[in-house]
Amino acid sequence: MTIQEAEIIIEGLIFAAEHPITPQEIGEIVELDVSAVESIVENVRKRYATGALLIRNVGGGYQVVTKPELAPWIEKLGRPIINAPLSVAATETLAIIAYQQPVTRAEIEQIRGVRSDSAVNSLIERELICELGRKNAPGRPILYGVTEKFFQHFGLRSLEELPLQGISEWK
Repeated sequence: MTIQEAEIIIEGLIFAAEHPITPQEIGEIVELDVSAVESIVENVRKRYATGALLIRNVGGGYQVVTKPELAPWIEKLGRPIINAPLSVAATETLAIIAYQQPVTRAEIEQIRGVRSDSAVNSLIERELICELGRKNAPGRPILYGVTEKFFQHFGLRSLEELPLQGISEWK
């Protein structure tokens, strides 16, 4: 297969994938090593530079998306880009879970200083957090962590990309 053929195939795979597709997944499909896949994706990204689309690296994989500056026009299609915003309580709770995971509801409430049942349930419904298991402690409380959808929603590759300012008082 030529480089041009590989670019077309890989571009199609990224476009058609239901979730961000990893370089490893692409490599297995097209029978190329990860470094070759990453190089080819970079070539495709360069081709996209002047168009409406871009390839975003999210949650360890690639995803084709429209450029953010097109949002006002795309919203006119009747398909809002962003769901209803998270409440302040849900945002606080999500931040605590992202930085502290795995974390129990009681630990979240200790940090926030208020009950967090509604916020946790809202985040589970939006599939931004999930149950990771149970803590080996009295009552075996549920441990929560973020999901792949969290990474997609916030355009992050990993938790290491979270900003670090202002969290020292949580530790």
